Formats: sequence, structure tokens, C-alpha cells
Amino acid sequence: MPEVTIRKRLVCVEEIYHEGGPVAATPLRRGAILTAIRNPFAGRYVEEIAGFMEDLQPLGVDMASDLLAALGGDPALIAGYGKGAIVGQAGELEHGALWHVPGGYAMRAVLGDAKAIVPSSKKVGGPGTRLDVPITHINASYVRSHFDAMEVGIPDGPRADEIVLVLVMTTGARVHARVGGLAAGAIKGQDGLR
Repeated sequence: MPEVTIRKRLVCVEEIYHEGGPVAATPLRRGAILTAIRNPFAGRYVEEIAGFMEDLQPLGVDMASDLLAALGGDPALIAGYGKGAIVGQAGELEHGALWHVPGGYAMRAVLGDAKAIVPSSKKVGGPGTRLDVPITHINASYVRSHFDAMEVGIPDGPRADEIVLVLVMTTGARVHARVGGLAAGAIKGQDGLR
């Protein structure tokens, strides 16, 4: 399979103190790391693309490790995650799906074998395209307080022959979460759902 060629990387961290309600004693931190890579399949249809997932695995681990470091470096601080991909216009949506395994498994491994499936979104777009990356709790997808999303993008990417790969992590629930459901403290952690 082709080599992974990186053009640029962007890391951003938000600190959310409130959304109109009381100021949180500890702000919610949401972080994202985005990497623009050359799409080796751009401009043509290629039947066998799945092998490129293996080539992306080291990048997934590097991105997950760097994002964790940007959020303080302690896996115990991370409570939510998500992933995504923006495919340039000479590619196809399926090229973004190549990020499911290397992005998701990298975060789960770096965070100490998190249990929940990593939610994902992907789309095809041009430079400046924004993506809403869904977020759920790292050990139980049904924890309603952690249902969130982070809007991300690179101003000059993806170029037509690129894919922007995205990982997102958060340090907790939405800052004013109060709609009930399974509480993080009640997670059984057996199946990644509850």
C-alpha cells in the first residue's frame, strides 16, 4: 500500500466554563487533532483500499498520543471521544471510512482499553470544510451526559487530493448536563454500552 504523506497537523483545545448557567469550578476541556494527508486513491476508483488502514495505524497512535498530551497527558482525565474524516473532492466517502479502525483503536489503546465504540462522522468537501465530530463516553455509549460534538476543520484543507483525519477527546460531560439517563458513575463497563 502507499506511504502516508502528511502535509500539516492542527491541534486545538477548548476550555468551556459555562453556557449561560453557573460557572464550572473545573472547565470542560475538548481537544481535537487534525492531520491533512495525501489521499493515495484520489482521482480514480480503486477496488482494494482496505490495506491502507494498516498503513494509517502508526499515525492513529501518534495522533491519539499527541492529543492526550495536549489535554494534560493523563488517560484518567479523558471521559469522551470521537473521530472523523473530511475527504477532498477528488476522493470518495469510502476513503474517509479507512480511518475507522486506525483512529478508533488507537484512541482506545492510548486511553487504556476504553470499552465504547468510537463514534464517527465523515464527509466529502473542499478547503475550509467543517465537520461535526460526535462524542460519547469512552466506556459506555449510553451515558447521555457525554453526548456531544465538536466542530473542526482546517482552513486550507482538505485539498482535492487529501484527507483530513480527526480525533477528538473530552475531559467530561457537557458543562451543564442535566437531562438524566445513565450516569457516568453507574457504568458497568461490560459491553461498551452501559
